[in-house]
Amino acid sequence: MTCFEIPKRLNLQLFATSYPDTQTTLLNTPGNDMSPEMKTYYNKHLIQTAEPELVYDRFAESHPIPAHCGKTMEFRKFAPLKKALTPLTEGVVPDGNKLDVSTVTVDVHQFGDFVRYSDVIDVTAIDPIAVQTGEMLGSQAGRTGDTITRDIVCAGSCKRFAPTINGDGTTSEILTRSAITTKNRLTPAVMRKCVNDLKRVNAKPFDGGFVAIIHPDTSCDVTGDPEWIEAHKYASLEEIKQGEIGKLHGVRYVESTEAKIIGPGEMVPGICRAPLATALDGTGSTYIVLDTAISTEQAKEANDKITNGEALKVYVGGKEATVTAVTAGAAGVAKLTVSAAIQNVEAGAVVCGYGAGADGSAVYCTMLLGKKAYATTSIQGLGLEHIFKQRGSGGTSDPLNQIATQGWKMTKAAVRLIEEYMVRIEHSTESMGAVAESN
Repeated sequence: MTCFEIPKRLNLQLFATSYPDTQTTLLNTPGNDMSPEMKTYYNKHLIQTAEPELVYDRFAESHPIPAHCGKTMEFRKFAPLKKALTPLTEGVVPDGNKLDVSTVTVDVHQFGDFVRYSDVIDVTAIDPIAVQTGEMLGSQAGRTGDTITRDIVCAGSCKRFAPTINGDGTTSEILTRSAITTKNRLTPAVMRKCVNDLKRVNAKPFDGGFVAIIHPDTSCDVTGDPEWIEAHKYASLEEIKQGEIGKLHGVRYVESTEAKIIGPGEMVPGICRAPLATALDGTGSTYIVLDTAISTEQAKEANDKITNGEALKVYVGGKEATVTAVTAGAAGVAKLTVSAAIQNVEAGAVVCGYGAGADGSAVYCTMLLGKKAYATTSIQGLGLEHIFKQRGSGGTSDPLNQIATQGWKMTKAAVRLIEEYMVRIEHSTESMGAVAESN
């Protein structure tokens, strides 16, 4: 297995080192006199945070760079030769052809993080802190690597917008991301068109079909189809891919909460959506009063960005505006000042940041993939590494042997190889589209 292939099941003990079961020992260690208040709610079974399925690396081509060969990978792409339909003339050498070669390059970068903890925590904590720290860092490393690949894959040029589903069941095509609402749902009809997009360019399916990486929020929009087949009904447990939930029209659906969501941008730090507190009539106003509080710190940070030339765009009831100032205050007092008057918007309408649906709807990116669409690379010898330094190993930076650290680092890059072999379907969902945020 290469450095960035994701195992069939994420190993939460990825970085866990051998550590004795010290919970009982520590509770009885002299000097570990915790107050009754501190002990009241302790339970030796630690609360575990559920981990997402990490799936993007699994469908990538893996091409590591050998050591001492630089940190740039170049992939060569040969365009197909046109059909040679002109008959040869006896004794005459034809003009021949030439290869059309293009290149795709990617630079490998290094990523990493660490946690430090003191000797006091290490000795007095009633949890095995080294083990738990290792597990948390392992989770962070896995999610980081998955997201690096995901964001490259989801930035491809081949895309489709799910059409608007009207009240009478008909559909209307849209042309921009901002037009997406919760009525623009992922449907089997949309997926069939995307499958045809891949077939038309001769993209090859994976074993069992093309693969769609889908968010759980949108699963119900396809699993209700009468032709939907649950995974266990067509594949053995050994054949079912991690996170795979079923199959429809030649597509195997793999579910992950890490499937990309594009939520509204921030109007001010920490606020993406808010109701309009005061209606705007036909005269209009440049003051947009929000039915949510804005703190002094939030207002200052937003105003600093505006002063530094950053464009802060919002939608007010679906109408685009540019913010020129932010005023702090309680709900019903806090406001945005915009560059041009906004007219005819009812109180309670959504005011939201720029970048997703104009009505505040989050945009979900379902990726439909064929083989060899993208690749990951790393530098051999600089793959995922766990680094554990005990107290006293810090030299002059830790003269009293007070600090221990755990961390990880890795080299990684992802690159799209053949744009036409993957399609990004942008859509929303009625279940969570109005509240979901970027991930």
